[in-house]
Amino acid sequence: MTVQQSQPTKLPPAWFKHAFWRVHRALCRLSGGRFLWTPGGKRGWGALRLTTVGRKSGRERNVIVGYLDDGPNVVALAMNGWDEGHPAWWLNLEAQPDCVIRLPGRQPRPVRARRVVGAERDRLWQLWGAVDLQLDDYAALRSIETPVVVFEPTDGDTAEDGRSAGNTVR
Repeated sequence: MTVQQSQPTKLPPAWFKHAFWRVHRALCRLSGGRFLWTPGGKRGWGALRLTTVGRKSGRERNVIVGYLDDGPNVVALAMNGWDEGHPAWWLNLEAQPDCVIRLPGRQPRPVRARRVVGAERDRLWQLWGAVDLQLDDYAALRSIETPVVVFEPTDGDTAEDGRSAGNTVR
């Protein structure tokens, strides 16, 4: 009797991942978010548009990020395509945690990002693990811990465009 060994987790090459996300962002932008932008319930996780302020440029930066709902909060993994290092959007949020998210079919929403630790991180990591069964295998490819990021709604008056006064991302 032979024991079947599982194949090691492999990722597509970096050039492919970068090209994929560029095309994904372009399709989202051109379709106004209707194409390739899914709510969280369809496959267990969804894709949102995150707008941050560039830590070096001070300019508005947009990126598409996978998310899960957790009550009023939204949860993402700062995984950088499972490559080494942190994604630029997370580095921007470390410098300026106030940002704007746009979920499919909804108005932009001002939020504050924070990295979770301890029991809260463990709980949210398990929540992601229930959706992505290879989560731990992918995370093991990195030499650093993958930040689990919670986006919490900010208090205050909400402007017509869905941004909170004093919290506008420029």
